[in-house]
Amino acid sequence: MKYRLDWQRNMLQQFKMVRDNPNPTAVFVTCVDSRMLPSRFTQTNVGDMFIIRNAGNMVPHSSLVSVNSVATEPAVFELACVLNNIKHIVICGHSDCKAVNMLYDIHTDPTDLPPAQFSPLRAWVTAHGNRSIGEFFRLEAAQFRKPLLLNKLNKTAKFPAYVDVDEKFSVTDKLSMINTLLQMENVTSYQFMRSHKGGRIHIHAFWFDIYTGDIHIFSRKENTFVVVNEETLPTLEEELHEIIAQTQISDDRKQGRLDLMDENTTTYQSLIQEARRNFSTSSCAQGLCDHPEHQQLRNKVI
Repeated sequence: MKYRLDWQRNMLQQFKMVRDNPNPTAVFVTCVDSRMLPSRFTQTNVGDMFIIRNAGNMVPHSSLVSVNSVATEPAVFELACVLNNIKHIVICGHSDCKAVNMLYDIHTDPTDLPPAQFSPLRAWVTAHGNRSIGEFFRLEAAQFRKPLLLNKLNKTAKFPAYVDVDEKFSVTDKLSMINTLLQMENVTSYQFMRSHKGGRIHIHAFWFDIYTGDIHIFSRKENTFVVVNEETLPTLEEELHEIIAQTQISDDRKQGRLDLMDENTTTYQSLIQEARRNFSTSSCAQGLCDHPEHQQLRNKVI
């Protein structure tokens, strides 16, 4: 009733504005945790973004998805990015994530034994968090002084990602950050995302601290998560615009080469068609026809 009295009329106006022509700009992948209110802390409205929520904000790797084992997450990517041409995907993790905490306990607590009955949650975090916990142990052994090396969308280059080098967060929050970063790479494992004909797709990592309300965004310039505030926002925005501009230039160059190839192909095909049109019969090909233009051409050759 509070919604009906205070919100429905206002939202109805928003629905009318976007009903026939919604223009969402991002796919937002986050956790189902009840403390996470993505539309609140991103300040988004009706029609602004697709939202995927699951335990631990995980994206199944393409190797775990098949005709016989489908998943919601890639289905939404296809719907949003391929069919609706959305350019941005955001993976958003958070502090004190219960799914990530379970993943940590499964691999570190000797008393944490599998339950007698099947646990869907345990199976989910084990299947899709396997690499996250492996990378966590590797970085923990290096006291988090070594970076993750993550694939870019085109899989021809990698970029480093350092996790909590200032040692401000708990071990499970570090694991949550690692898990969030690795989901970006899982997005790139889908061929239809890498070869998307609508242009470059940009993948971003956010991390939300439920104790402070701070939003952290992964910066490729800083190679780590940076808290968003009045001081960092201009730099983060500039970095985003630079990335988009650089990839646009790269895409334009590739498109230019493709256009040139298309033009050359068209010219070549036109020549072939012209030749076939001029020499479409066996008598023409043998020089036995009486077509004036062919006779002129044969005289020139002679």
